[in-house]
Amino acid sequence: MGLAARVQGVVKQFGTAESSVRALDGVTVGIRKAQFTAIMGPSGSGKSTLMHVMAGLDAPTSGRVWIGDTEITGLGDLEMTVLRRRRVGFVFQAFNLVPTLDAMANITLPFDLDGRTPTATERARIDGLIETLGLASRVRHRPHEMSGGQQQRVAIARALAGAPDLVFADEPTGNLDSATSREVLGLLAAAAREHGQSIAMVTHDPVAAAYADRVIFLGDGRIVADKPRQSAEQISAHMLAAEQVNA
Repeated sequence: MGLAARVQGVVKQFGTAESSVRALDGVTVGIRKAQFTAIMGPSGSGKSTLMHVMAGLDAPTSGRVWIGDTEITGLGDLEMTVLRRRRVGFVFQAFNLVPTLDAMANITLPFDLDGRTPTATERARIDGLIETLGLASRVRHRPHEMSGGQQQRVAIARALAGAPDLVFADEPTGNLDSATSREVLGLLAAAAREHGQSIAMVTHDPVAAAYADRVIFLGDGRIVADKPRQSAEQISAHMLAAEQVNA
């Protein structure tokens, strides 16, 4: 199984010498293709920083980063933007929808930014996502006319619409009720299982992480465990043990 993204010896430091914080401390890890990977750890463990560096949203202080076979370390802004737009999808806790656009226009925004119209296959995929996510009656509504759960579903449809190789999700269920969370997590799991997409999800929620095929645990900027599918109870126990060690 190949890798959809990987980092090698990545260090990420914030601040100046006297007051610097090392958010990532020599991390080497890969996100496997067609797998749903959860990245977990307590606040300040470096999990969101790792995702931002992997996705090319932030540059490492040192170390190397690849998306697929393309090394993105030192890539120019324009090349990075095009690569992300064509090969990476993003789902954020804050939805990041464009307020002036309706749901359909938000979903097709990546195509507009790329200066092209969806193909017939892509259009069918978008229609399928809209149906699966229960958005058919909402496609002409703008974000302020939708609930948080509906907005997050639009954000997920947008992330999956172009069938990107790799989808990064940062606490995607943080603002959702439990029923909508289950739908969203089920959809991300299906994207990996049925469509061969690679999903990397940062979460602090053991129930959300239990949907993943693999769980990576971070602590103090380092990977402290890398485990195959875990139950929510196993994940909770691991997190609790890690907190007690650090207490």
